[in-house]
Amino acid sequence: MGMAPAPARLLPRRDADARAALADTARLARPVSAAHERVVEVRGPLGDLIPGRGLRRGAVVVVDGEPGSGGTSLALALAAAVTAVGEWAAAVDLDGSLGALAAAEAGVALDRFAVVRPSVGGSVSPDRWATAVAALLDGVSLVVAELPRSIRAADARRLVARAREREVILVPVARGGAWPAEAALRFRAAGGSWPGLDAGSGVLADRTVRVEIEGRGVAARTRTGGLARAGFARAG
Repeated sequence: MGMAPAPARLLPRRDADARAALADTARLARPVSAAHERVVEVRGPLGDLIPGRGLRRGAVVVVDGEPGSGGTSLALALAAAVTAVGEWAAAVDLDGSLGALAAAEAGVALDRFAVVRPSVGGSVSPDRWATAVAALLDGVSLVVAELPRSIRAADARRLVARAREREVILVPVARGGAWPAEAALRFRAAGGSWPGLDAGSGVLADRTVRVEIEGRGVAARTRTGGLARAGFARAG
């Protein structure tokens, strides 16, 4: 029994306008610094928690955590490391919650940061999501990709292969979901308290989020730290 075809608007290979726009973004955002460097240095206390103090080009670095746990702040800190060396980063923002102020406060250079999001009130099918991420992998040095509710393992594996081939860092952000493919590093944001409030009075101070980092090989030992507004305040 044959399956009924999906509506044409859900098939990314037929959405010529969307694909052309993504291709233009990729062309404009091609890296401008030494692409032959195999590792992008992560400066400051955050780098102390990462094996080798850097992100290897072509690696997948998963950021996990429930909504509100600080995962977005962590992903933006990784994007900031790339823009700090004069290269471009991009983000796929499915719910439209990624703001320029938050990115700037994380250290992201906004003139080297592209954000792709659906139209207001719109949704993105897994096919279109994978197509958007793949197009951005062709033109920038790091892609932050908020995961949709469901993602096929085959699509994830293709994106891993594309990131490796293009030597681009892929940062899937899994808010309560799961990344169904390999990853060199996994960052988990575990939330944190908001100091500064007394009983009925006070002002919220900067939040410190507990972060756990684990990986493979030399990165197999789990490392923990606290992510504050200006970087990692504590490591252990």
